Amino acid sequence: MELIGTHLSGTAVPDQQATDQQWGVGSTVAPLRRVFVRTPATKGDFAAAQWRLPDEVALLREHRGFVRLLESLGCQVEIGEPRDELVDAVYTHDPVIMTPYGAILLRMRKPVREPEPDQIAEDLNRIGVPVLGRLEGEAYADGGDKVWFDERTLAIGHSYRTNAAGIEQIRALLAPHGAEVTAYDLPHFQGPQAVLHLMSLISPLADDLAIVYEPLAPVRLLEFLDQRGIERVSAVEEEVATQGANVLAVRPRVLVIPEGNPRTVAKLRAAGCEVHEFPAADLCVKGDGGPTCLTQPLWRS
Repeated sequence: MELIGTHLSGTAVPDQQATDQQWGVGSTVAPLRRVFVRTPATKGDFAAAQWRLPDEVALLREHRGFVRLLESLGCQVEIGEPRDELVDAVYTHDPVIMTPYGAILLRMRKPVREPEPDQIAEDLNRIGVPVLGRLEGEAYADGGDKVWFDERTLAIGHSYRTNAAGIEQIRALLAPHGAEVTAYDLPHFQGPQAVLHLMSLISPLADDLAIVYEPLAPVRLLEFLDQRGIERVSAVEEEVATQGANVLAVRPRVLVIPEGNPRTVAKLRAAGCEVHEFPAADLCVKGDGGPTCLTQPLWRS
């Protein structure tokens, strides 16, 4: 099999055209074939990770229900073991950027999450997903700061969790494959201790539709959406804190959202979407992470 070379500290990656390949992501809305999730840790310093203390039984029950929902919608779900004391590790979207050419392992700026990229690398190796490269030095990034619009178009939020060096290293890893990386500055909002990712502000729902929290969205990003003909569903202000703007597209216009966001659900259905809700008061709301945060898409096609 022909191999494609990588940059920085990557390993060789199999040719994307391999017929038996079951990995690769260059879209946020293409059918989600295979996805990685992690069983929540129930022991750890939730306060240090900035969680509201969850109920242990509810946390596990809600995660099992989420996995069953994904499976019922046709996803092959790969489940990782819990990482004791790393309570944020349930949010598997953040330590990695999955690309059409392999995974990019990130460096995480939130101190309690520093071990996660090395740990998810073990899981990726176990399930046969190659690594394109990893961030080094003073480069930092979170996976929640990226949105694929197509395999040549990656948006990245420049935030307190993703810095300029991280963006440049991601750009260098993808440039040989013809992918364009555009950075958008995120606002200060509640400061460096609070989490504000690009995907806190936008969730693509289809190639021509996205839900957007417009009050905090970068103007250049809104202009890009307009130029691309992507219509906007405005996020409901009162439901942003309950992860109403964090919507996972399993395929175009087939969506997963936490329960407790009735106005958002009504707007999505009015836009022609099929919406699936799941209980998530402990799993999502208390940790400030929605269904996109809970998943690391491995294969969309």
